[in-house]
Amino acid sequence: MTRDSEFGDYLLELLESVGGVRLKAMFGGHGLFQDDVMFGLIADETLYLKVDQENLTLFEDAGMEPFTYTSKGKAMAMSYYQAPPDSLEDAEALLPWAASAIAASRRAKKPKRRKTGIRKGG
Repeated sequence: MTRDSEFGDYLLELLESVGGVRLKAMFGGHGLFQDDVMFGLIADETLYLKVDQENLTLFEDAGMEPFTYTSKGKAMAMSYYQAPPDSLEDAEALLPWAASAIAASRRAKKPKRRKTGIRKGG
């Protein structure tokens, strides 16, 4: 078991009351999902939570930074910000941050396109 997955298991315990939260290995780290939306990213034993225009200021006001990675020599930022360290101390502290991230993930999820059944060139 990797360190990130041990940390992920700890987070799953903290988020047990949210329901439907699972951990999925990806990109050298792990994603935290509720149902079909990813709301958290674990990299190097750090939790990053999904942000959008509605909850970004919460994270910025707490002094948190975005998750970044390097691609083709350039630093790229994602719409995931570090969770405040004190939010990782217990479930009660983490739940509001997780709820905010889950809501941001749901807002960002694009609805699937419906197939019309009409064929071109028929």
